Amino acid sequence: MSLRVALQMDPIEHVSIDADSTFRIGLEAEARGHRLFQYTPDGLIFDEGRLLARGRDVTLRREQGNHVSFGEWRIADLSGFDVIWLRQDPPFDMSYVTTTHLLDRVHPDVLVVNDPFWVRNLPEKLFVLDFPQLTPPTMIARDVESIRAFRARHDEIIIKPLYGNGGAGVFHLPQADANLSSLLELFGGITREPVIVQKYLPAVVKGDKRIILVDGEAVGAINRIPAQGEARSNMHVGGRPEKVGLTEREREICATIGPVLREKGLIFVGIDVIDGWLTEINVTSPTGIQELERFDGINAAALIWEAIERRRAAGAAAR
Repeated sequence: MSLRVALQMDPIEHVSIDADSTFRIGLEAEARGHRLFQYTPDGLIFDEGRLLARGRDVTLRREQGNHVSFGEWRIADLSGFDVIWLRQDPPFDMSYVTTTHLLDRVHPDVLVVNDPFWVRNLPEKLFVLDFPQLTPPTMIARDVESIRAFRARHDEIIIKPLYGNGGAGVFHLPQADANLSSLLELFGGITREPVIVQKYLPAVVKGDKRIILVDGEAVGAINRIPAQGEARSNMHVGGRPEKVGLTEREREICATIGPVLREKGLIFVGIDVIDGWLTEINVTSPTGIQELERFDGINAAALIWEAIERRRAAGAAAR
């Protein structure tokens, strides 16, 4: 059955066709006979009880420099779609949160992936707090003396913005680094939010695994190796992806969190694991499925659409 699919995302004309997960999801949708409509978050409109979006029908192709064709601009009633993808990149700010409130108005009659209620209430760096047995020592605070004491306990720390993404603003601070106070002053001048502080895991130089889970089941992983002289392994800042398998510890992590993801309608999730420790649960706009497909031949996009089709069938049966 052909589905009407809306992609809420950053401008599709600017994505990397060899890396962007939303592009791959869209290609798979077309291969399954589904029709695509794309809009950006600023195109959302709530108008007298109806949730609308200004956007365009799109056709995708894996052709560098010519990967998308657009229809005419139009305003579409989102209640007329079968599936809406919530896929714009963070930062997870009030603009992002507002889109989840608006999408709540049509979900679950229209299946929004991932569930906007839980995207809003389980942001990546806070969600891990539900699983303290799986995570490295972690603190969330603004208080300088508390953070200083945390570093004294653990010697080396990582500090990062609570709602950032892509490795931006991530700092590695050994005990001898004298910049802690000035760095916190810098963060404080930009935002009123606390920072997240974690014990530094030296094994990160050997890689930070991105594990892909579909409807709560681990389907594969890639390893991301930091560039020379970098503490960050994110591919946005030069991390190099490589083929990798899953350890027993990582399977234990996935088995622990998987039922929670499934229960909360978080169909496509990417978790970050360093040396057997869970550091983030990415539910907003996870990446990595194209790299996984190249390394292992695992078509995660197809698995995601199969999960969506199961969810829609179950929802229709319940109604």
